[in-house]
Amino acid sequence: MRQEEPSSEVASLSSTAVGLIPTMGALHAGHLSLIQRARQENGTVIVSIFINPLQFGPIEDYQRYPRTLDQDRHLCEQAGVDAIFAPTAEQMGIENWETKERIFNSSSPAASATPSLSQTQVVPPANMTLVMCGSRRPGHFQGVATIVTKLLNVVQPNRAYFGQKDGQQLAIIKRLV
Repeated sequence: MRQEEPSSEVASLSSTAVGLIPTMGALHAGHLSLIQRARQENGTVIVSIFINPLQFGPIEDYQRYPRTLDQDRHLCEQAGVDAIFAPTAEQMGIENWETKERIFNSSSPAASATPSLSQTQVVPPANMTLVMCGSRRPGHFQGVATIVTKLLNVVQPNRAYFGQKDGQQLAIIKRLV
């Protein structure tokens, strides 16, 4: 059986398509495999590096999350990434995230309450977020969904590439998209 050549329209789309790999940095082999796949399927590959303060819960330490931007830049350069998008929380439109962290990390009774944040947030369906690890991580998947939505809106890729190690998060992102 003869295999058809891709149409010029499909080939043209691949050469002009933009692929986005959203990360929180501290890149590893899993990220590099996503970059490699994106490189094969797109003319432009963008890696976002954003440590998302909105997805950290009351007992998780945002301040201790590894920050390896120089190393990540080097790995991206070696992997043929065209651009790195590494915004600040303020550039992502996140206001008062320091307040959230202070509330979550305090020992006051308010520590268990979700703080009132002034920015728009994306709220995934409760039946997807209040089970499994979501039941122990209040606001985590809301924070993930909010930032993934913002990244997709800012970069406007043709394709986005996500790891599969967190099945619950992957299901929520698929629903989001």
